[in-house]
Amino acid sequence: MRKHPGAMPSLGRRAFDLLTVTMLFVLLVHALHLPWWLSVALAVVAGGRWWQRRRGGGKVPASLRLPLLATLLAAVIGHYGTLFGREPGSAFAVGLLVLKLLEAEEPRDARVGIAFACFALMSALLFDQGLVASAVVSLGLIPALTTLCAVEDPEADQRRLVTQWKPVLFALLASVPLSVFAFLFVPRLSSPLWGTPDSGQAATGLSSRLSPGDMLDLMTDDTPALRIRFDGPPPANASLYFRAYTMQLFDGEAWTPGLRRTRRPPAQADYGPRITYHASLEPTHDRIVPLLDLPVAAPPDTELRADRTVLANRRIDDAVTFTAEAATRYRLEPTLDDGVRRDNLQLPAGTGPRARALAASWAERYGTDHAAIVRAALALFHADFSYTLAPEPLGRDRIDDFLFATRQGYCEHFASGFTFLMRAAGLPARVVTGYQGGFWNGRAGYLLVRRSDAHAWSEVWLDGRGWVRFDPTAAVRPERVDLGAAAAAEGAGGDTFGPAWLRALRNQWDVVNQWWSRGVIGFDSLRQQGLLRPFGVDHADVTDLAAVLATGCALLVAVALGWALLQRREGDALDAWMHRLERKLGRAGVVRRPGEGPKHFLARAARALPAQRNALERLSGLYLRSRYAHDVPPPESITEFGRNVRELKTRRVVK
Repeated sequence: MRKHPGAMPSLGRRAFDLLTVTMLFVLLVHALHLPWWLSVALAVVAGGRWWQRRRGGGKVPASLRLPLLATLLAAVIGHYGTLFGREPGSAFAVGLLVLKLLEAEEPRDARVGIAFACFALMSALLFDQGLVASAVVSLGLIPALTTLCAVEDPEADQRRLVTQWKPVLFALLASVPLSVFAFLFVPRLSSPLWGTPDSGQAATGLSSRLSPGDMLDLMTDDTPALRIRFDGPPPANASLYFRAYTMQLFDGEAWTPGLRRTRRPPAQADYGPRITYHASLEPTHDRIVPLLDLPVAAPPDTELRADRTVLANRRIDDAVTFTAEAATRYRLEPTLDDGVRRDNLQLPAGTGPRARALAASWAERYGTDHAAIVRAALALFHADFSYTLAPEPLGRDRIDDFLFATRQGYCEHFASGFTFLMRAAGLPARVVTGYQGGFWNGRAGYLLVRRSDAHAWSEVWLDGRGWVRFDPTAAVRPERVDLGAAAAAEGAGGDTFGPAWLRALRNQWDVVNQWWSRGVIGFDSLRQQGLLRPFGVDHADVTDLAAVLATGCALLVAVALGWALLQRREGDALDAWMHRLERKLGRAGVVRRPGEGPKHFLARAARALPAQRNALERLSGLYLRSRYAHDVPPPESITEFGRNVRELKTRRVVK
């Protein structure tokens, strides 16, 4: 049966194939933050629909589409607990996009699907705005726009694919200047237009709760956390401790900060030489601010707490930069408050009886020589313990099981066990978490601290010296402090961070990421307002930016029109090849006369150039068929004619 004269034409095979590729590309971009089972299921649906249409099938009936839609809705709500928010919203949107394939049979369906696909591509930037992620999202526009070209071309199935994606690439490249200009001068809001709730998990991974084994995911995450530039030479790697949390309370299983005395003023400190540095902190979705130990003062919009940790006034949801001062040599709280002393001597009843007995023997042997007790504990760790990122699981009594049975682990195991021993021996002690070390990029002049540099150590209060840092991990494996986390893991027989050449490449590539973060992601309304300062406008308002934008757009349009006029040629691609043939024959002495048609011109050229007679006759026939046998010259004929023109070799006519 024939379709109604006013019915919409069906979607061609080429257009549907490209539409499927576009949907799968969007699914691939989102796959990293989608549940694996949802990604696999949607890929199967898209592949099944493509196979069904290849075999001549039409639109999938509503009796199947509606149950699939209900299943998608139930799966998203069942997994995330809600339909609203960044993760569930993007999962539902990608699912709807793939299900759109089931009813895509007309050009209108393809246009709607492509528009939705571009929106879904953009939503991927809510998860990652890095250079690589932005480039991948931009590449997704190529199949999307190529699909639109195929939809609008009734002869798309007969054309070569290259003839459809080349104009798309050209259009995207031509749009770059206008995009850059709009990025710079379209007035920006001081805050996002909308917000989406997130999972609430701190992006740093640093937590206010420490239990042996909890930091493993963080210590294998190579994502940048901090970038530091020093005024002067950087400190030695062994001095690079970045303080985040202090843990005073222990319940036998986990360490947590003491909350009873957080409102008292910052502890007194005497500082040695001070170091000034400039930090760029990646978004953490938390309020804690890791600072070089020991911070002298709190940066703007932050608060210096009693234990010399720093808390921001609001959650850090965007990259922030600040300048701070620190002293790597200091004396912290030389006089200890009785309440603080009690908090840092507290131990849960019934926990670690063997550890208590060992600590008591040290206390009896060394008496008031507290430094000797510390040395005895460090010697124990140095002699009998090993460093590994894959320790054996601990039993019910974590302290005794670690100290006397497994004797293997990483920083949080050592800091927890060491701090327990100090308290059992009568020395006030606490656990401190943050970052240690980093990669010094000498070319770019900054220290890169990754999340994998997360670390835990101990502080012990000694008479006359105050809180003193002791790192039992350094006693077990000095490479962790002197050379970094990757060196310690590599020496422990693990390949968590990959080969050395790959780590070096990632560290050098971070220079590009830093430029992107500062120049693109960090380009906010404040920096935009200072764009016109070199031209005498100290504070560009919306009116100034709009005037520059309008003027610049007019200039870009004028340049584009001028370029188009200069590039304009009479006729189409077939005529362009004919003009090239005329120039080639003209150099051989056969010039086309005014008013002479192509048939007579090429016949005269064949008589003048007997050696090329066959080639010219073939060119004449091919041109005449391409030009006059079709409404529009077929691309294949144009390509064949152009190839023959290129291959034609001529010699000048001897007169």
